[in-house]
Formats: sequence, C-alpha cells, structure tokens
Amino acid sequence: RKNIKNSLIFTKLDQKYHDIPRSNGHCQEGVDSFFAFFNQKHWIVDTMGDPPTLDTDFTFARWASHARYADAIGLAETETHYYWQSGVPRTERRGSQEDWTMISLDLPSFSDPKANFISFNPKENKGIQCRFGERGLTAATHYDGGRNMIGMITGAKRYILSPPNECHKLGIVSYQHHPTFRHSLLNFGHINILDSEESKTMPKSEREWLEAARSAMAVDTVLKAGEILYIPSHWFHYITSLQKSAQCNTRSGREFEGSKEWGSSEDVLQCVGDE
Repeated sequence: RKNIKNSLIFTKLDQKYHDIPRSNGHCQEGVDSFFAFFNQKHWIVDTMGDPPTLDTDFTFARWASHARYADAIGLAETETHYYWQSGVPRTERRGSQEDWTMISLDLPSFSDPKANFISFNPKENKGIQCRFGERGLTAATHYDGGRNMIGMITGAKRYILSPPNECHKLGIVSYQHHPTFRHSLLNFGHINILDSEESKTMPKSEREWLEAARSAMAVDTVLKAGEILYIPSHWFHYITSLQKSAQCNTRSGREFEGSKEWGSSEDVLQCVGDE
C-alpha cells in the first residue's frame, strides 16, 4: 500500500511540474550523523585523510527512502547518514519567470525580486538554499554574513544559536585557507559526556574546547513545519534534524552593527578574521 501511495504522489508531482524546469540537487554521505562542511578544493587527502563527507549518486527518491528508514528505526548517530541539498542561484530571479525552476515558483516570497519580509535586500540576495535532513543529522556550528531567513517546509530541526561575542568559545576555524574556515569541528553532543567515565578517552584539546563551548551563551529552539526562523548576521548556529525534514533559506544583505549585548561583526572579525 505504501508503494502504491508513493507512486500516486510522484505521479501527481510529475503532472504538476511537467512543464516546469526541475531544480538540481545532490546527496552527501557521512560516516556518522555529524556533518562538518568544507571547501573541497582546500581538502588535501594526502595530509588530511579522507574528507568528512562524500558526494553520492543517490537520487532524491533514494534519499527520501533512507530518511524514512532512519525515522522508523531511530538511526544511531554512529551509523551512515545522508543529506540532500538543492537550491537556486542568485541569478535566476533576474531572468524571466518562465525559466524559473520549481523552487523559485513554489517559494515566491523567497524568490521575489522586490524587497519583502523574507528577502530584505534583493540586490544582495544569495539565492535559495534547500536542505533535506534525516533523523539525527547534525550540521556543525558556523556563521553566515548575510541576514538569514529559514523556512521549515516539513519535519522539524533543532537550532542552537550563539551570538557573535561568544565566537572565541566555539572553536571556530580561523585560518582562511583551511577547508572548514568559518565552521567549528566541535560536536556539541559530546558535551553530554564531559562529566562521565566515557570522557577519559577524549583528546585533551577536544575536552578543553567543549568545556569552553558549554559556558557560551546560547538559545535553543525547535523549528517546525510552517515556521520561519530569522538568524542575524554573524550569529552561530548548530542544527540537528529531528526527523525527515526539508528547510529552505535565503540570505540577503549584511548587518554590521549588531548590539552591545550580543556583539557584532567586529567580534567575529577579531575572532576569525575577515572573509
């Protein structure tokens, strides 16, 4: 029955989007649930070993099938996880709407060439990024320069946000030519074992950084389907997918001033350096 239901869903989607240009996407595979994003051209296998994630030939349907499996069994964090990504380049909105792909057409507030609640400054818009996560998949802490509006399409994700003035506690990679620049390689899930016997085998540097990270100011929220989350410029975010989920975001314009309480781009500049 499930196969019949899924077949009917895909048939209806094919009918709806038959004459609409498809949005391209790709899938990444991680050895476990923790995904640290990196710049491939700066990753040197001879000196750094295998990269943290690999591109796969999964179709979206195959990814979705694995995500449903992860939900059904409660996939362990040590198991292989998969992450699907798709998006729209910033140039698409400048062309004719007849050439827009399905993401632009389905998310008019994200693709509107005029300023609105979602896209503050269309001239500085970075396009639309869509992320499809499966249960337990975690994206490493990082920051973005652009003001970020995130819409949860389906499922739910947990966001842990820290302000710019806590940068020095989060283990953010500051070397610009490092493949994980602007990101932290700390898995905050390991904070839970700092006071246990299990932590005795933890590398000293990891323990010290996690001790610092758990003292950082942070706000924790769960973003559910139909909700939108605003992340200001230079705020750090650590994201865990709580189930099969889809989320799209767009970044437009950069805010430098920040606030006295939470810091600003200057705090990140001192901590990490200029992008």
